[in-house]
Formats: sequence, structure tokens, C-alpha cells
Amino acid sequence: MKQAIMRASFPLVLAFSGLAVPAFAGGMATPVAEPAVAAPVVMAAPSADWTGGWVGAKLGYARASNGTTSDNGATYGIAGGYDWDFGQWVVGAALDWDKTDIDLGTGTDRIKDIARLKFRVGADLGRTLLYATAGPARASADLGGTGSRDDGWFGGIGADYALNDQWTIGGELLTNQFDNFVGTGTDLEATTATLNLGFRF
Repeated sequence: MKQAIMRASFPLVLAFSGLAVPAFAGGMATPVAEPAVAAPVVMAAPSADWTGGWVGAKLGYARASNGTTSDNGATYGIAGGYDWDFGQWVVGAALDWDKTDIDLGTGTDRIKDIARLKFRVGADLGRTLLYATAGPARASADLGGTGSRDDGWFGGIGADYALNDQWTIGGELLTNQFDNFVGTGTDLEATTATLNLGFRF
């Protein structure tokens, strides 16, 4: 009798065991790992140290006037100086010289060249330097068939961009003023725009 009961209950045990296996297997499922979220990479802005000496070459355009007549022409020249970088601000001093030969329309009056002692203050924007510049200037001119030189002043703005640690490229716009040139009563004016290539050391 006992054996008959056990034989009859065996299929029921197997059936309940089969139901329990899926539930047990589901409980042991390996949890799915959350994908890793990469933090954004912050790129530091390129910077340049503007402290040091430099020399450069210039090529540009000028418009000159003697008060009654004006004309324009090409310019070329050289420059050199030294800058001090204080972090946000840069100060510097330089000498430059522009050669030109602008005929002022009278047949004898012409501006031949302009030399400058330049002081500049600029904002350090990393690889870009924006600056204002001013200082004394000296011009060579022919007036009434006589060659002479006289002093004046200039002022303007400019910008330099550091291509790498040594080479820079930039531009400059200047107003040059020479009042009562050598006592002749003639005021000479010149506006110059130049493209500058510099080498820093």
C-alpha cells in the first residue's frame, strides 16, 4: 500500500519541481551592467608668453596729405622691440621704419620715409595680442624741392597672432602727424596700414 502511494505521488513531485526550476533560474539571473558615461574632456585654450625680444618685416599701404593735396602708395619696412607679459596685460617698446615715396601731386612735394619710437599696451588673449600704440615719429620729406626731416607723433591700434613659439603675424593701423613741417607752415599727415611678420627670441 505504501509503495503504491509513493508511486502515485512521484509524478506530482516531478511536476512541482519543474515549476520551481524556472522561478529559481530567474532569481539567479546576472544583472546587466550600466554603460559607463564618459566625462566631457575640457580642452585648455592655447596660450603664448609674449615676454621677449622680436624683429619683423612690414608691407603695407599709406595715404598722405600736405593739407591741400593727397595721394597714396605702397610702404615696406622693418621693426624690432621687446615686450613684457604680466598675465592679462602686455607692455612693450619698439623702433620701426617705413619706406615710401608718395608724390603729393605738386611735382616736388613727397613723403620719403617715417621712423617711430613705439610704446604699446595690449591685452593678452592667449595666442592673440590686441594693443594700442603711440609715440614720437620722424619723417623725411621733400617740400619745394628741398629734402628735410622733422618730428611729429603717431597713434594707432594693432594685433599680433602667435603661429608658434617664434613666428607671429599681425596688422597695424596708424595715424602719423607732422605739424608745420620744418617751419614751412605745411602740415604733413599719413595714414598707414601694414601687414607684419615677426620672429620672437
